[in-house]
Amino acid sequence: MRKRTNHRAIVALGSNQGDREEYLRQAVAALRALPGVRVVAASGLFETPALRLDGVDESAPSYLNAAVKLESILEPEMLLGALHGIEASLGRVRTERWGDRTIDLDLIDFDGLTRNTESITLPHPRAQERAFVLAPWLQIDPEAELAGQGKVADLLAKTTDRVTEFPAEPLLPAGDAR
Repeated sequence: MRKRTNHRAIVALGSNQGDREEYLRQAVAALRALPGVRVVAASGLFETPALRLDGVDESAPSYLNAAVKLESILEPEMLLGALHGIEASLGRVRTERWGDRTIDLDLIDFDGLTRNTESITLPHPRAQERAFVLAPWLQIDPEAELAGQGKVADLLAKTTDRVTEFPAEPLLPAGDAR
């Protein structure tokens, strides 16, 4: 009998359409309901201006962002597929690259793997440049490292994005990892 391995993954969440906080909460609930996945920790919420291909767009709705730490028996491609399924179930429509969205779930790190195939890139491209990814991640894992890039704390110190903590109830109540 083959032993199932628990993998560690970091997922970044973002929303800038509709009830942004509710979309993040629904996404965390959907992650918690995935077979073979356990949500170990969830960051607080952070608000950031919209980022477009040509830079920050202050006229667009701002994002709420968060990060969750998972343990999973799923392989990275399977987990990424599950994330895309959650996005679709919450109304995500992929029409414009870096456009507005109800929910965005990005697989940032998976066991520290580096992988670049047609279906997946790990770690997530440009994660090391994005305070809206690094600040929530650092909150749930102060010793975190991004494969091939260094300590998340050091990477965050180099960013220039404006990230503001957003007052909200925790996405995952204390002691309620599952």
